[in-house]
Amino acid sequence: MNPEILKVIREKGVLLEKEVIDILESFGDSSVASNFLEKLVQLSGKKIITKSLLKDNMLGVQKFVEGLSIDKKGEIERIFVKFGFTIEIYKEKASAESNQKREVSEKSRITYKIFCPDTKTDKKLEVQDFSKHFRARYQQLQKILLQRPNLTSLIAINKISSERKTLSIIGILSEKRITKNGNLILTLEDLTGKINVLVKPDRKEVFESADEMQLDDVVAVKASGNKDILFAHEIYFPDAFIHEKKKFEEEACIAFISDIHAGSERHLERSMNNFLEWMNSKDETAKKIKFLFIIGDNVDGVGIFPGQEYLLKMKSMEEQYKLLASYLKKLPEDVTIFMCPGQHDAVRVAEPQPIIGKKYALALYDIENLILVTNPSLVKLIEKEKEFNVLMYHGASIHNLISEIPELRNMKAHKCPAKAVRHMLKRRHLAPTHSSVIYIPNAEKDPMVISEVPDVLCTGEVHRNDIDTYNGVLIVTSSCWQAQTPYEEKVGNMTEPGKVTVLNLKTRELRIFDFVDDEEMGKWTK
Repeated sequence: MNPEILKVIREKGVLLEKEVIDILESFGDSSVASNFLEKLVQLSGKKIITKSLLKDNMLGVQKFVEGLSIDKKGEIERIFVKFGFTIEIYKEKASAESNQKREVSEKSRITYKIFCPDTKTDKKLEVQDFSKHFRARYQQLQKILLQRPNLTSLIAINKISSERKTLSIIGILSEKRITKNGNLILTLEDLTGKINVLVKPDRKEVFESADEMQLDDVVAVKASGNKDILFAHEIYFPDAFIHEKKKFEEEACIAFISDIHAGSERHLERSMNNFLEWMNSKDETAKKIKFLFIIGDNVDGVGIFPGQEYLLKMKSMEEQYKLLASYLKKLPEDVTIFMCPGQHDAVRVAEPQPIIGKKYALALYDIENLILVTNPSLVKLIEKEKEFNVLMYHGASIHNLISEIPELRNMKAHKCPAKAVRHMLKRRHLAPTHSSVIYIPNAEKDPMVISEVPDVLCTGEVHRNDIDTYNGVLIVTSSCWQAQTPYEEKVGNMTEPGKVTVLNLKTRELRIFDFVDDEEMGKWTK
């Protein structure tokens, strides 16, 4: 351990949990680490410093970070996110001029906060961890459903009597089957027990809702019956609603891209450079872009699927991230970049995914206007009292939704992936069904629940640009920067490369720009 940190430990007579030591050593600057430890001892008044104690004092931690120099502030913030803390990062938009870059308006007052889920795993997983995770999910979604005014006579399942009554329950779907008469039987569970709910085809809307339900969906049901069986009258999903379309006073824009796949043999380098040149041009829309959201699969990775080595131009992750960094360094310095990982990035596949680390992507850490975030992450753009919330999720669960929900399967929703994202909002969950994605269970709070309804939910994964709205929420599924591979064709992705979605925060105007180099694409589409 660093001698200066050891000196503070001895002077203060404190004991540190190993994870806290790891965090301090990650600071790089021993004086900052020592000052931080002194501040933490002062804040907590404790002699044993643990990770949980650190979490309890995050407000003081935030104040400490805000007092650092700009370069140190960004580095320390990334360290806390890397170590799995749900922290709030708050920065003011840079407004300095650059000789190499375009002029920046000094009047820009849009700031941001970032909310990242806890991604740290510190124990061997057991079956009970998954049961606690689903209990936590049920309770989160139950709170949302309890806000519905039309749930009359709400009752716990174990309190349903043998007398026939009209009532409401909130349950999680554990089984769904169809009878020989064409009725659907749903088995719903709450924290007290389980019951069968029968849905008849002659109640068309209710039957359609029941038919699209997936295992582990949490819903409310108005029904009549007794403890033996209930007959459904209405089915309510948690659902997401935005009642006001927020607009900022400043005419700033945000842009969305994903799935760059740097390092792939079919990566579209010329098309990407067309986009970068446009970002540095005098185009009126390009000059207004203040924030860029990059939603995962930033490099092609290594060993992601069988035979990938034959489709790689760059065989190492370090090379791929260096190419990615070279692109990002060409972006205007006044554009703040938020980047989350995807399944192809150098992080674990299990969600929520941590930020991309230094081991393979050291080149990214030299880019001052790049903010690495988890997958998923919530970014709040702030102008005075207004907040505009952007939820980033790469979108691994989209394939499962399309294959399992009849409506999506029939419309071949890989061509219109925003239709699948609508179902995430309807269920208030980014990956509703167990096994639809690999995930890390959390006994306290399911981080994939959409607790706060965003103004925009942006995803990638399907390699196709698509736009939709759901109850006031804007859905943006982003394009890719890679020609279709045999693997993409196999999983059903109908690729549409080189498109960028731009949203004006003042006018709410939405525009899509195409930067594909036709000659470059031509060699892959013959």
